[in-house]
Amino acid sequence: MPKNNPHNLLNWDRTLVWHGFTQMAEYKPFVIERAEGCVLIDTEGNRYIDGVSSLWCNIHGHRHPKIDAAIREQLDKVAHVTNLGASNPTTILLAKRLVGVAPPGLRHVFFAGDGASAVEAALKMAFQYWHQRRDPQPNRNCFLALGDAYHGDTVGCMSIGGIERFHAAYHSLLFKTLRIPPPDTYRMPLGVTREKLCEYHLEQLEQMLAKHHHRVAGLVIEPLVQGAAGMIMHPPGYLQGVRELTKKYDVLMIADEVAVGFGRTGEMFACEHENVVPDILCLGKGLTGGYLPMSATLATDEIWQAFLGEYSESKTFYHGHTYGGNPLAAAAGIATLDIFEEDRVLEQLHPKIARLGEHLARIAQLPHVGDVRQCGMMAAIELVRNVAKKEPYPWTERRGQRVCDYAQGEGVWVRPLGDVVVILPPLSISLEQIDQIAFAVECGIPAATT
Repeated sequence: MPKNNPHNLLNWDRTLVWHGFTQMAEYKPFVIERAEGCVLIDTEGNRYIDGVSSLWCNIHGHRHPKIDAAIREQLDKVAHVTNLGASNPTTILLAKRLVGVAPPGLRHVFFAGDGASAVEAALKMAFQYWHQRRDPQPNRNCFLALGDAYHGDTVGCMSIGGIERFHAAYHSLLFKTLRIPPPDTYRMPLGVTREKLCEYHLEQLEQMLAKHHHRVAGLVIEPLVQGAAGMIMHPPGYLQGVRELTKKYDVLMIADEVAVGFGRTGEMFACEHENVVPDILCLGKGLTGGYLPMSATLATDEIWQAFLGEYSESKTFYHGHTYGGNPLAAAAGIATLDIFEEDRVLEQLHPKIARLGEHLARIAQLPHVGDVRQCGMMAAIELVRNVAKKEPYPWTERRGQRVCDYAQGEGVWVRPLGDVVVILPPLSISLEQIDQIAFAVECGIPAATT
């Protein structure tokens, strides 16, 4: 067995491991050996504040004693039980807990392995629901989604996604989707003011629904914030308006809260900001505190009932995952929810959100900062060539990546979305660590734009 010294690990990582969303011809290995709280430690012993929650999922910090203990305790019972025709107490208890904290009426939980799997399940649920409800409407066979949407990288999720650079190579594989423009509070339509932005986009949606509702199985939306699109922030009232219109035209609303759920926006779920209850809710990332892969798709009684019947009726939801409902992941999920309650996590966020906002207000004054955006503990800094014209840099110049490279040299790990620098630390981050992240990014912007 070859020795796993740092040199060998870096070489094997560069040549053997195929990293997602990474050009491997240019990849510079960054190998994390261990972590403590909100700090990552590489194979050389260098320490970095985790400014992106290990891809937006590690919400309570690394090596949290309560989550560690819950997983160890579950290991002494059973590590895996299939969820296909069987179950285990830990997964059942997690389902009960999720139903208790989710928006009211979402009473049935389907477990999968990651966010894309949760959304894929939601699409199939919605499609099958229209075929099996009491008054079947099989013509409802397409979906409505927003421009620049991102819901994952499976074929169904790419079909409702709207980021051309991610999905262009796969067009021939994708099913057709109806699409409406995103209600972007930075790049607004010509002649539309911020005060009228919500009304404008809801009118666009109503026109689409009025014309096509009879064939739309569901509308899929990332509530409040379109994450991978560059942290596009929606105007207040838009989410509630979407819910009202989907009810008016009898279209299912699927809320993809994989990124924005579990406290990220300042509430447990983003839908709560506008008292919205979707028909289907997709959860992932923070569900297990970023420890183990698990996602969940929650549905209403109405949808659940459409799948019940005699075996011979073939109403079964023919969809499942080998590790769906895994008890180790479920134990981590229960511990994650316990921490929210016992440590009053949401209440503790207020000063952190405010401190992050103070830094963003200062950073907004820098040259080439076109916009700063924040929703709870989700923040974005968009770099542009010309601020007055909102003119972007050529994407090949990778200005956002340059900022992140600079920050890494200062002991801060952040990742960009194109030329949007994202700050998305664990909810357990300290005020001092927020300061360190912000200062590293702030110093990196002039270095990357001059």
